[in-house]
Amino acid sequence: MGTMVENFGLNAGKIWKALEKYGPLHKNKLMKTTGLKKEDFYTAIGWLAKENKICFKESTYCLGESNFDYDVGKDAGKIWDVLYNIKEMDDVYLPKLAGLSEEKTYCAVGWLAKEGKISAKKIIPKKARIKFEIK
Repeated sequence: MGTMVENFGLNAGKIWKALEKYGPLHKNKLMKTTGLKKEDFYTAIGWLAKENKICFKESTYCLGESNFDYDVGKDAGKIWDVLYNIKEMDDVYLPKLAGLSEEKTYCAVGWLAKEGKISAKKIIPKKARIKFEIK
């Protein structure tokens, strides 16, 4: 089993393969097809957005040049700023401090992970699931 960041990339591959096989899919169908949980799904979407391989149209994801990479990149900057100043942050508090939804936070984390700018590790406390920090 690889690191969490490596798993983000593997999950991106699952989404890419599903879209290649089935064509455009609604978010819920894509999540069901890949078997990814919400946080894993959105980190993979952010990873693919950074690679410029996925687009989003009318609640449907498809392969192609990204049409939301500017927004994800801008959100990644917000996450980077929080982590740069605080060094390490649980996934429960990161969205609040960055002023982003949970989905946008995970997309931004996927973007930063693809850039090799953050690390992630699972943690045990009841509320938080993942701890992120800059490299």
